[in-house]
Amino acid sequence: MAKVGLVTVLYKSDDVLADFFKSIARQTFKDYILYLVDNSVNEDSDKIIAQCLAENLITACQHIRNTENVGVAEGNNIGIRQALADGCSHILLLNNDIEIEQDSAFSKMLALSEDNGESIVVPKIFYYASRKIWMAGGHMNKWRALGIHYGFNKADDPKYNSPQYITYAPTCFMLIQSIVFDKAGLMDEKYFAYYDDTDFVYRAVQSGFRLYYEPAVEILHKVSSSTGTDSTFYIYYSNRNKLYFIRKNFTGFLKYFAIGYTFFTRIFYWLRFNPDQRKKLVQALKEGMVYPV
Repeated sequence: MAKVGLVTVLYKSDDVLADFFKSIARQTFKDYILYLVDNSVNEDSDKIIAQCLAENLITACQHIRNTENVGVAEGNNIGIRQALADGCSHILLLNNDIEIEQDSAFSKMLALSEDNGESIVVPKIFYYASRKIWMAGGHMNKWRALGIHYGFNKADDPKYNSPQYITYAPTCFMLIQSIVFDKAGLMDEKYFAYYDDTDFVYRAVQSGFRLYYEPAVEILHKVSSSTGTDSTFYIYYSNRNKLYFIRKNFTGFLKYFAIGYTFFTRIFYWLRFNPDQRKKLVQALKEGMVYPV
């Protein structure tokens, strides 16, 4: 029988937790443990979590309180290790800024894993506000060192309803058989945030595992609810980590092309940035080229 570890990393997540807990509680599959890996522990969050647990029927929950913000990658690893130690056969990595309207999301994805032997399963993901597609599968563009989302920002369409194997997906809602971690390893904690999921998925594919896209499962994603894509935090980590990812995973001409492409395209970012953003971008590019691999 499947037992699932639901791993989510909290960081200033108070505003999204009510919908998140309701989504978990409405699932018909109940053999799970919810691991809340908390990177921003405070009394207000504790009260909200306690209230959510009182209002929603959650099978089992562990609130793991970190003394500091250890990042998304290490936070996920803390939850994954605990789930594996607790005997979970599957890990579901999920953001807490998601909402699930279907009560069969867990069971549908597990059926694919259990009955069809799919190692990694991802759903169709929509923007919460607009209901346009955020991701309907994807592929890894090595030359750009970029995960491409199929259907990005498009209205839903029957052409996105074909289950298929893909080469890239973010980990904001990803069901993973526990054996994948034995061969591909855990998240690389050096990323802290951003590109950690790209790196994990790339290593999993390189290790022989396949990602299966199941459009019958639909998730709503409140994208960038905690950081935002124009913040200096995002600018620094996304750019530093992109270069680290390239240097870590690519070799030869591909490696140098991807680095060159990254520097060339950042010229256009620099032109539209304000002084603080420009400073953070330059810092990220410099450190990305020397960050220990």
